Amino acid sequence: GDLGRQDAEGYFWLTGRKKELIIRGGHNIDPAMIEAPLHEHPAVQIAAAVGRPDAHAGELPVAYVQLKPGQSATEAELLAFAQSVIGERAAWPKQVRVMEQMPLTAVGKIFKPTLKQMEARHALTSALSEAGIEVLRLDIVDDKSAGMRALVSLAVGASAEQARQVLGRFTIAFDLN
Repeated sequence: GDLGRQDAEGYFWLTGRKKELIIRGGHNIDPAMIEAPLHEHPAVQIAAAVGRPDAHAGELPVAYVQLKPGQSATEAELLAFAQSVIGERAAWPKQVRVMEQMPLTAVGKIFKPTLKQMEARHALTSALSEAGIEVLRLDIVDDKSAGMRALVSLAVGASAEQARQVLGRFTIAFDLN
């Protein structure tokens, strides 16, 4: 599951993880090509990029940043900065979200599954809302056999069939209540 390259002298360099790739319309985007440029911004302490589920492209890149203490930057400023320094247009994040505290593992690494779940919840909730479907609750859980799964509770009177059509456009498994 590791990604890497071999240099001219025969040395191998580990550059990322295959399971973290953002797949946008069949185009593989390494999160590092988004994260590394964002780390160049003087206000950014930590940056992480994940794929946001998208009904048309599969995934769209979204960046999360934690600012350095005492620094400030708006999401719009960081998005403009990212677009100015990331060379590949397909890798431009569709959104940059500023977090007070990045989710970390016990050993201090960024815990990307939490960020991916946040994006999945937001994407599905937005799609259902745009379709006029009222949701009481939407949780994203890790299913060991199927990956992420959405558990959706609809409001009384909301069309389960319409919700199935909306949710069926995404690659995330779902259960409706």
